[in-house]
Amino acid sequence: MKHVYRTILILTACVIVMALSLIFLKSEYSRPYQEIVCRSGLEPALVYAIMKAESNFNENAVSKSGAVGLMQLMPSTAEFICRKQGLVFHGEKLFDGAYNVMIGCMYMTYLLDRFSDERTAICAYNAGEGTVSDWLQNPQYSSDGLTLHTIPYTETRNYEKKVCNFRKNYQFLYQ
Repeated sequence: MKHVYRTILILTACVIVMALSLIFLKSEYSRPYQEIVCRSGLEPALVYAIMKAESNFNENAVSKSGAVGLMQLMPSTAEFICRKQGLVFHGEKLFDGAYNVMIGCMYMTYLLDRFSDERTAICAYNAGEGTVSDWLQNPQYSSDGLTLHTIPYTETRNYEKKVCNFRKNYQFLYQ
């Protein structure tokens, strides 16, 4: 009988540890602005993975290159997307989380439409549309002009892996 109680106690402790681990993981993988993300038409796990990789959910983040906010948008890129969508651009609102996420989702949608391969679009989010277009024209990086078999920038190569890993974690935790 003592053995049964010990087994029950161990199993209960394991369940508690697993539940606490899941709670901790979900706090590390938050999902802000769910309504905007869901309205975007993009897979939420992809958007949140980009947000986590770009700013780790810091609305006030500024990169050394000048990208700002949750989704680390360059002001020129955000302005381009707004013009393309027929929206008035408000540069002063790029630190507003809802505005930044809305523009970031529009930009990612644009990149997914522009590049037929999702992995290539993710690389373009990091390295820039022009840079990735150049890579696609180089047989050293692309054999078909559509997909990258080699990502020449270490930062972009690591970024693409990070986004894919974060995405898998979001899919595991929330789907």
